[in-house]
Amino acid sequence: MVEVALDHPVLSPRELSVKLTDEQKVFISESSVYRILKSRGLITTPMHILLSASNEFKDKTHFVHDMWQTDFTYFKIIGWGWYYLSTILDDYSRYIVHWELCRDMKASDVERTVDRALAAAGLKNGQRPKLLSDNGSCYISADLKKYLFSKKIKPIHGRANHPQTQGKIERYHRSMKNIVKLDNYYCPEELNEALEKFVNYYNHHRYHESLDNVTPADVYFGKKDQILKRREKIKAKNMSYRRALYFTDKLSFINPTL
Repeated sequence: MVEVALDHPVLSPRELSVKLTDEQKVFISESSVYRILKSRGLITTPMHILLSASNEFKDKTHFVHDMWQTDFTYFKIIGWGWYYLSTILDDYSRYIVHWELCRDMKASDVERTVDRALAAAGLKNGQRPKLLSDNGSCYISADLKKYLFSKKIKPIHGRANHPQTQGKIERYHRSMKNIVKLDNYYCPEELNEALEKFVNYYNHHRYHESLDNVTPADVYFGKKDQILKRREKIKAKNMSYRRALYFTDKLSFINPTL
């Protein structure tokens, strides 16, 4: 367990516990991982503060592509100026369906992002998510409303001055920037490469606590139940082995001839 922790220093005790179960077929509780790492001086204060998103959108989604969240965030590229990241996040699975780096934050940029997200998701005409956004000028523009109407997508806007309504994508932005903004970028291609690397990690490798410690991709592609059942079998098998080992050691202590 210590070797895995040293090989993956960015993982929390919770993530290490899940990783050991999935990859090593060994169940160790999060509290045990924390205790062992702390005893070896491997638990340190995080480099950045992680803030929780509260007061999520009140109408919970029940399946993939029920609703998407979208928002812009910004980066400054040295010598190039400001670039704006447009992202589509599936509300149910938290999977990043599509993202792209834009020079502006216009309705046309949103339209292009949604178009490519629809293509990436492979949705048919009868399958359309609702689209949740804030009240930025590009999201409430007449042009975007007309576009969404043509695509049969229902727009939903969060309450003014209340970004927690889009809490999932806001939380994603914080997690992403805590990693991506550790470096400076001198051209858009460098930033694109860093974003692509993080999105792949976030979608396919990052265990999400609110998703029962599976990845967004596991939920998006319908693998969550299968993974949780496999983990329960591994846990039961490990606990049974430990009980048997405990009672064998106890009997040997009472009667050394056994």
